[in-house]
Order: sequence, then structure tokens, then C-alpha cells
Amino acid sequence: MLLKTKHFGEINIDESKIIDFKDGIPGFEDLKRYVVLYDGDEASPFRWLQNVDDGQLAFAVVNPFLILKDYDIEIPEEAVESLEIESIQDVMVLSIVVVPENISEMTMNLKAPVIINIKNNKGMQVVLDTDRYSVRHYIVEELRRQEVNVGAGSDKKEK
Repeated sequence: MLLKTKHFGEINIDESKIIDFKDGIPGFEDLKRYVVLYDGDEASPFRWLQNVDDGQLAFAVVNPFLILKDYDIEIPEEAVESLEIESIQDVMVLSIVVVPENISEMTMNLKAPVIINIKNNKGMQVVLDTDRYSVRHYIVEELRRQEVNVGAGSDKKEK
């Protein structure tokens, strides 16, 4: 299927990869079909959640587990049922990213992750019932904190 997009121009997508968001995404309830796009770098944690019916709409998304190593969520039972999740191996979790002009202030929404059942291509954004995570978790700050922690406690001397 040929899709005209704002960020990628014309691209050919595999229709079998289209994810159905029965209720849309909050704020975009009328747009229900999306595809996850990789921007050329498979190793990057960043992806795009591209709407199929409106080529102008694409959300920058990230695999939150690759940024925040101790991110630990419980998918609400109603989401498990609605998405027909049978195995955790069939689940893809993405966080919507906000990229402001100052890229060092880029944030990800950990409070309301996008949950996708990759087995049946059903998806939804869920709001977690916890105060542990925020809608604006600073990505660059988190990565810097991890760099500092990796070197912390090291008693090896450099040669």
C-alpha cells in the first residue's frame, strides 16, 4: 500500500503490519490505523507511529525499556482483554515522545504507554493507575544519569 507521509515522503507499507486502534489515540479518536516505522537504524530505540489514513500525523515513539531500565508496568486487565493478549511475548510497549526545539528537553510519556499486541495488530494507549511514572520523563537526563551510574563505584585505575 502506498502511503504519502509528511516525514518520509511516499512509502510502501505492508498492509499486514497495520495496527488497529479501536478507540484511536486520545486526542485523535477518529484516526484508528497506524504502522510502526523504523527510521533506518534498527538499533535505535526511537520509532514512528505513523497514521495510515492521515499522512500528516506521526508520533515519535520510543521503547521505554531501552531508556529506563527499571520501567516496570502492569497492563490493566481491560487492556489485556481488549487487545486479546495471550502472552507477554506478543506485546510491544512504546512511549510517545515530545521533541521540543531544545532537544535536551525531549520527554517520553511513561504514564500512558502505547500497548500493541503484535500477534493480532491491535493497539491502544493506556493510562496506568500509578503515580510512579509521569507524562514528561526527560530522556536525555535519564541517559546522563545512567552514564554516571555506570562509572560509579568503579575502583579500576586508568592506564
